[in-house]
Amino acid sequence: MVENADAVKLRTERYPVTKSKAKRLRQVAFVFDGNTIMGIEQNPKTKSRWAAMARAGKRVMQFIQEGTYIAVVADGKVTMYGKSRAS
Repeated sequence: MVENADAVKLRTERYPVTKSKAKRLRQVAFVFDGNTIMGIEQNPKTKSRWAAMARAGKRVMQFIQEGTYIAVVADGKVTMYGKSRAS
């Protein structure tokens, strides 16, 4: 999504990039290993450390599964949250 593409290719599938209704952040819903996951760019207007990185020009994307944040990719480095670390 960094290149402002209109779709993301994952394995052999292509998933459209859309914008969230509320904050107009770029997002993509995709299926990975049978799980539907939503990737959404970090809102730079929040107070989190991830938002601070986004404000500083780093590429930050959050990943959500079933309403729960499961991971973040910040400037190419993956950080898993909670139970996802064990999987």
